[in-house]
This record gives sequence, structure tokens and C-alpha cells, in this order.
Amino acid sequence: MIGFPRSQRFGTGNRRASFGRAGRLAVAAALPMIVAAAAPAKSGLQVIDSLESGRWQLTQKQVKDGQPALRRSVCLPDKVALIQAAHPDAQCSRFVIANQPKTGTVHYTCPGKGHGRTTLKQETPRLVQIDTQGIWDGMPFKMTLDAQKVGECRKH
Repeated sequence: MIGFPRSQRFGTGNRRASFGRAGRLAVAAALPMIVAAAAPAKSGLQVIDSLESGRWQLTQKQVKDGQPALRRSVCLPDKVALIQAAHPDAQCSRFVIANQPKTGTVHYTCPGKGHGRTTLKQETPRLVQIDTQGIWDGMPFKMTLDAQKVGECRKH
């Protein structure tokens, strides 16, 4: 064969294809993505993935005078609801900044809605502290919330 280095030639019959070092690295890099596709969906954040499934109550702490307190019930495994407390229904991209078993930080961006940075600290598998701040519909926000498991999810 002319034009291809020996390491990139494709074999026929019983001979195997050789892709060289760069090709082997590309295949090796793709394997975790293939395995991840077969595994159950995870949030990518250890602190959330270790929480119990079920219905969780999010309650805002330290509300300013005249401001309504955020109080919402979410059903885990909808783990994004804990990360995006201020943007619960928005389609956002997320970037994990810190990822430890009991604490994690995520920056997220929601086109046309805003962005935020959320830190979660696990007290127990049924109680998490959430600190989040960012921009919500053009206005800054900063919230501290308690997320506590309160029961099982209702089936519709």
C-alpha cells in the first residue's frame, strides 16, 4: 500500500487492523463513554448520587423582609433539581467544579434564563445544605436552602 504508514493499514482475513498509538488512545478514551451509556444515569456529582431516592423538600433559609421563601418539593432521582434550585425547569449546561463524596460544586448556564453556581454539603443521606447564587432572569440571586427527604415519590 502506498500513502499510509504501516501502523494505519487495515488488514484483511486473519490479519488485524493496526491503528498505531494515537488510534489505541482514541479507542481507550471512548470506552468509559460506552460503559457510562450502559450504566444508570448519574448526576456526575458524588454528593447527589449518594442521596436516598424519594420526595425531598427544599426550604429557603434566611429570607429577606418582604421576599417570599422558596419552598418546593422535588422527587429524586431528578437530581438536577438540587443543582438548579433557581432554574428548576430550564435546560442548562453544567460544569462540575468540585466533586467529593460529601460536598460538590457545579456551575451551570441556562441560555436566555441566566446562570448559577451551587455548592451542596451532605449532612446525612437524607439532609443536604445548598448554597446557590447567580443570575435569574436578569437579576442576581443568592439562596441558602435545606433539602430534606420527607417521603416517597407519588406515582402519577
